[in-house]
Amino acid sequence: MKQIVIKPLLTEKTLSQTGRGWYGFVVATHATKGQIAEQIANLYKVNVVGIRTARMHGKARRSGRRQTAVVRPDWKKAHVRLAKGQKIDAFEVSAEGAK
Repeated sequence: MKQIVIKPLLTEKTLSQTGRGWYGFVVATHATKGQIAEQIANLYKVNVVGIRTARMHGKARRSGRRQTAVVRPDWKKAHVRLAKGQKIDAFEVSAEGAK
């Protein structure tokens, strides 16, 4: 099985949406919604109710001594809604971490 889900998307916005049952992930650009839902259900042992995906364009950056232009690769993100009462522990922030 190919790796569809690359990593959790841990931003201020996605962490605030976890209370409403939405979780964000960086996924492979070729992944379909069905593949993403299936792999998240298997990895985290949860029921996926809804899923939204978006293709993000890579940003242009300047890098190196001569400041040459470099373009980061395009990537895809998925926002997944879980069944009511379920959660993913990877998105839980401890009381010490939130100041």
